[in-house]
Amino acid sequence: MNAKQSDTLDLASLNQLARQALLRYPVAFHGQLSLLCRSENATFLVRGDGGIRFALRLHRGDYHQRDEIESELAWLDALRAHGITVPEAICASDNQRVQTLPVSATENRHVVLFRWVEGDMPTTDVDPQAFAQLGEITARLHQHSRHWMAPVGFRRIVWDNDTMVGPQGHWGRWQDAPGLSEQDFPLIEETLAQIRSVLHDYGKNAQRYGLIHADLRLTNLLLHNGETQVIDFDDCGMGWYMHDAAAAISFVEHHPRAVEWIEHWLRGYQKVCPLSEADLAVIPTMIVQRRIQLLAWRGSHVTTEMAQSLGNEWEAESLKLCRDYLATVYAQQALA
Repeated sequence: MNAKQSDTLDLASLNQLARQALLRYPVAFHGQLSLLCRSENATFLVRGDGGIRFALRLHRGDYHQRDEIESELAWLDALRAHGITVPEAICASDNQRVQTLPVSATENRHVVLFRWVEGDMPTTDVDPQAFAQLGEITARLHQHSRHWMAPVGFRRIVWDNDTMVGPQGHWGRWQDAPGLSEQDFPLIEETLAQIRSVLHDYGKNAQRYGLIHADLRLTNLLLHNGETQVIDFDDCGMGWYMHDAAAAISFVEHHPRAVEWIEHWLRGYQKVCPLSEADLAVIPTMIVQRRIQLLAWRGSHVTTEMAQSLGNEWEAESLKLCRDYLATVYAQQALA
């Protein structure tokens, strides 16, 4: 699947669709709509009577099919039954949790309404302990994934080297990142060759590869009463478990505190699930692969506020990460 990138509908059209979607739910779930964020999807805050709140997710077209969204909700149900706090979808008046609205004669949009999850979104000023809590939660997700028997018909997106950074990647081509020029391509291609070699050797056995969140970054965390809670499972799918470590520092892999954040994440993770030397060794590769995947994301979402907020030096910082990665790999090879 090579999805069309970023939503083409204007804000007025998105608001109109969101209002139409709410009419499919009982009156108790109606309220005032306001746009919270717009990335892969448009997410609205719904303010109901008495201060009650909900989150309405309006999916963009040509990304996830209805059965894939139902599969996401099935995993969320199983995680809640296992005692993990995750978002809960609400049934509409027809007792269905995924609603499909026509946009035109040839296009539909899917909508899901969730109960509100309390908490504040952390920033890069966050206490590193939040990453330890995130690591612990991530380990619990992975632990559940390894043992859960998915229902018949379960289908989610696949996140591997080809679909993340290949020519037909889900988020487009890394070559389209706005701050890159053709003279930068050989460095990234050399980096990708090393990444492919490392991941080929690492493999995809059931202890290393399975159902993951795939986007556990700061904007998908909520801090509440000292606890870190995970939201937005829209990109959950089949991938390497250690990709979730890389995703934890998405977009800020170059930050001076990134190493400290990963160390805390690992400390929390290993309170639940011990990691092998091979797992630990592959994390730098996962981090650089994620950054190149995000280059593709920025290129295909260049008109979005989030992509523009990364600044003019973000690609240069990405290239430095590639150079540093290759220097470390070649130094290790020289010592082998």
